[in-house]
Amino acid sequence: MSVLLDFAFYYPLVMSMLWMSGSILYFLRWERRQPPRTEPQPLPEQPPISILVPCHNEGTHIRETIGQLARQRWPEFEIIAVNDGSTDDTGEQLDALAKEVPQLRVIHFAANQGKAMGLRMAALAARHEFLVCIDGDTLLDENAAHWMMRHLLDSSRVGAVTGNPRIRNRSTLLGKLQVGEFSSIIGLIKRAQRVYGRIFTVSGVIAAFRKRALLDVGYWNVDMVTEDIDVSWRLQMRHWDVRYEPNALCWLLTPETVHGLWRQRLRWAQGGSEVLLRYASGLFNWRRRRMWPVALEYLLSLVWAYLMLVVVAVWAVGKFVPLPPEIAVPSLLPRWHGVILGLTCLTQFMLSLVIDRRYETRIGRNYYWMIWYPIAYWMINTLTTVVAFPKALLKRRGVRAVWVSPDRGLR
Repeated sequence: MSVLLDFAFYYPLVMSMLWMSGSILYFLRWERRQPPRTEPQPLPEQPPISILVPCHNEGTHIRETIGQLARQRWPEFEIIAVNDGSTDDTGEQLDALAKEVPQLRVIHFAANQGKAMGLRMAALAARHEFLVCIDGDTLLDENAAHWMMRHLLDSSRVGAVTGNPRIRNRSTLLGKLQVGEFSSIIGLIKRAQRVYGRIFTVSGVIAAFRKRALLDVGYWNVDMVTEDIDVSWRLQMRHWDVRYEPNALCWLLTPETVHGLWRQRLRWAQGGSEVLLRYASGLFNWRRRRMWPVALEYLLSLVWAYLMLVVVAVWAVGKFVPLPPEIAVPSLLPRWHGVILGLTCLTQFMLSLVIDRRYETRIGRNYYWMIWYPIAYWMINTLTTVVAFPKALLKRRGVRAVWVSPDRGLR
């Protein structure tokens, strides 16, 4: 039991150190050269792009989303919105917007086909080689396309670029916690993974692709719960480069209820497990060795989640049945190791917020709330991982993943 407890302590500690060191290297190598909050530098060329917006029951937000897209600072672009079997007035609003926004084209699905199919159809209908994909409730920064195109034009081997999602709704504790999470967890991890070789996933809410790269891997798979994780792995296993661009900002809505947050994290966890299970055999190839750290990191996170379940179970049994001292867990309350993990977590949050002040000057006000993150979110993420892995293991291949509803949990 002592070995298991040591792993439970050292795994998050070591990973936090790796993320922080990787993010510092990323900052020193790339970010510090770009002055904060400045206009992007001119590009040698600005080819036309297609912006893809899959929608399902986005009537509340779609007008704001399309209106913001129309203000992109890019010489030539088209917007392709896919109404994926919406049961609200999304379709009617898109048809009305098509008369107001000359760049907009609308595709209607009679029935719910899923986000991956919507992206596939929009990509096939796109006139241009470079695709920018966002969600139907997302506000894209006016310069976001410019920042992502910088990478796609830099090298013909860049297949995808993921941007920097920011939280719009911050009125609740869950909203405030996710501001820090997207900065200190998601942002830091993407920076570190970019330095160490491979990125686990592009952000489905904001990403740019080279159409030729998508064609090479067969576009998005329609039977994966998280199409963004799946396409990221397939691109990189085919040796396409995937990059992170923190200047490519967008603003999204996140769950504000525990139920909404649970559904979101369960889908993320199941998607990661599905990808690991489907492509694990293909990783036993020396040419794909740069994917090994990403796969190992996720595998260890699975082991850690189940280990924590075992620790809690042993502690609970010990309350009713006397256990030998070598396997007993006397308490779940933090002791010296919990204090170290808590201080490391807060240091990670501090580092990420200092870096992210370049993009959001007042983000530091959320630091106070992050003291609750290790307790609330580690528990939720651990439970969703434990529940999601059997779901991924038992899922039949080929079953299409369709929209359930806009996954926000808004009140």
